[in-house]
Amino acid sequence: MTTLQLTKHHGLGNDFLVVFDPPVETDRLAELAVALCDRRTGIGADGLLVATDAPGHSARMVLYNADGSRAEMSGNGIRCFAQAVAMRRGDLDAQRILTDAGDRLVRLAATDRDDTIDASVDMGEIRPGSEPEGWAAIGCHPDRPVLHLNTGNPHTVVGVDEVDVVDLQRLGEQVPGTNLEIVEPGTERDVIRMRVHERGAGITRACGTGACASAFAARAWGLVPSSVTEIVVQMDGGRAKVRLDEPAPGRATLVGPSVLIGRITVEVEHHLREFTPVTGVGDAHEGNPTSA
Repeated sequence: MTTLQLTKHHGLGNDFLVVFDPPVETDRLAELAVALCDRRTGIGADGLLVATDAPGHSARMVLYNADGSRAEMSGNGIRCFAQAVAMRRGDLDAQRILTDAGDRLVRLAATDRDDTIDASVDMGEIRPGSEPEGWAAIGCHPDRPVLHLNTGNPHTVVGVDEVDVVDLQRLGEQVPGTNLEIVEPGTERDVIRMRVHERGAGITRACGTGACASAFAARAWGLVPSSVTEIVVQMDGGRAKVRLDEPAPGRATLVGPSVLIGRITVEVEHHLREFTPVTGVGDAHEGNPTSA
C-alpha cells in the first residue's frame, strides 16, 4: 500500500487538505481530490491543496476543488497552506507562495493557541471581471447593485437586503462558472455581512477571495464609507479583515486565522483504482485551472 501524509486545516470553517509531493500522476490529482474531499466516503474538505517545489518561492500551491475542478486561488486556502508549510519548516517566517493566480506574499503570526496562526495575505489586484455564463437568465432586478470582479479568480457580488432569505444554492447553481457572493450592510460602519456559493464547492462557510471582492464592491456602492480602508467581512464561519488599497492602490490584503484540525494518513489504493505510484508531481502546476 502507498500512504499519503496529509494535514487538515480550516480558515473560518472553509476546510482544506494539504499534501506535499504526493506520488500520484498529475492527471489523477483531480480524481484524488474528489475522493478525499467527499464528506461521506473520504476525509471531507472543500478542497485539496497540493504542495510542490518552486524555485525562488517557499512552495507552489495547486488547488483542486471538492468536485475535482482546479481553482486559481483561495484566500482561506492559502492561509491553511502557509500553516502547513510553516509546520514543515519549523518557523513562522514570511512565505512567497506561487499560485495559478501569481505570487502571493503571506506573513504569519503566532496566537495563544498552538493549533492556530494568524496570517495576512497580499491578495493582489482587484480587477473588473466578466459577466458569467447564465447570469442574464437569473433576471436580477436592474436596480440591484451587481459587480463582476476578478481577484485571481472570478466573482459576482450582489447587494441584497438580507443575505439569509436568499436561496443562494439555487442562484449559485445557475452560474456555476463563478463564485457568487451576496452582501448586506453590517451593524457597524466598517462591517458587511456576506454569504457565498463557491465555484466547484457550493455553499461554504467562508471565502477569502470572495471577502476581498465583497469588501471592494461594498465600498464602491457606499455600503461602507469611502474613507474606510479596513473592512470586516462577517461570514457564516466568522470574521475576516480586508484592507483595501494595501499594499498599493487597487490591491487588497486579507487577514484571518488558520487552524490545524489534524494529521491524517491515508492509503491511496483505497481511493484510486488501478493506482501505480510515481516519484513526485513536479509537473502538477502545468496547464490551466479549469472552470467548474
